[in-house]
Amino acid sequence: MSDLDRYLQAATRDNTRRSYRAAIAHFEVTWGGFLPATAESVARYLVAHAGVLSINTLKLRLSALAQWHSSQGFADPTKAPLVRKTLKGIRALHPAQEKQAEPLQLQHLEQAVAWLDQEISEARAQQKRPQLLKACRDRALILLGFWRGFRSDELCRLEIEHVQARAGKGITVYLPRSKGDRENLGKTYQAPALLKLCPVQAYIEWITEAALVRGPVFRGVDRWGHLSEEGLHANSVIPLLRQALKRAGIEAEHYTTHSLRRGFATWANQSGWDLKSLMSYVGWKDMKSAMRYVEASPFEGMVRITDKPPSL
Repeated sequence: MSDLDRYLQAATRDNTRRSYRAAIAHFEVTWGGFLPATAESVARYLVAHAGVLSINTLKLRLSALAQWHSSQGFADPTKAPLVRKTLKGIRALHPAQEKQAEPLQLQHLEQAVAWLDQEISEARAQQKRPQLLKACRDRALILLGFWRGFRSDELCRLEIEHVQARAGKGITVYLPRSKGDRENLGKTYQAPALLKLCPVQAYIEWITEAALVRGPVFRGVDRWGHLSEEGLHANSVIPLLRQALKRAGIEAEHYTTHSLRRGFATWANQSGWDLKSLMSYVGWKDMKSAMRYVEASPFEGMVRITDKPPSL
């Protein structure tokens, strides 16, 4: 791979690249379309999947087709008025409410962490290192993901060299790149230490127990208690979260990693945060993105743990 190709590849996120490849394969192989495509064939493709695929999925397929034509030096058929009007008609005739991940309620966060605390105590007493490491890792990942509103890929890309945690004070995390950082300028995130459900203490206990000094923060643990050199894959975070919740007796099938982000946003909203502070803390650029994550109904039995972080 040439240096030019390497830089061009780095300009697109891995998840986006995989999604685009799958979209092109669906158009060309599954549906039987031809590339380069015409506006008429793209419109027929949309019609064939109207009401079957969501609007967002169709838009992703169009983006993949647009990127393929642009990279190959062909005119982009997705910009044609016929394609745009077809998509507009599909949206009008097949309205669908966007599915949202269930927000993780604070009472369920408390329940899950209490169970993980118990697992840690039992594993330490019984000298079961694999179970001890997994429970410590899961507790740190869930608490940091909730209180910082991180996405699964952001959690998986955390590097110990980019984290500064001080017990009783707070934690500072630097991410060189993220979904909202289109220019790849990097961003620093902070979270305070809490009296309960503390992400700072959970992080410190995890890296101390695992004896980690560099590299990925969250890693796989095999059945012998050996740590992987690689970070967790983003796709493994949802089953990890669901398994931890299920062990704590929580119905977990409707939870995803976005549940941590939505859970925090909803808690902050119900705790009196103004939208501007919430957007700044989580990293949303526009109000529409923020409102998608805020649950309108209040948490039942919610226990207030802390006020807004001092930085806000």
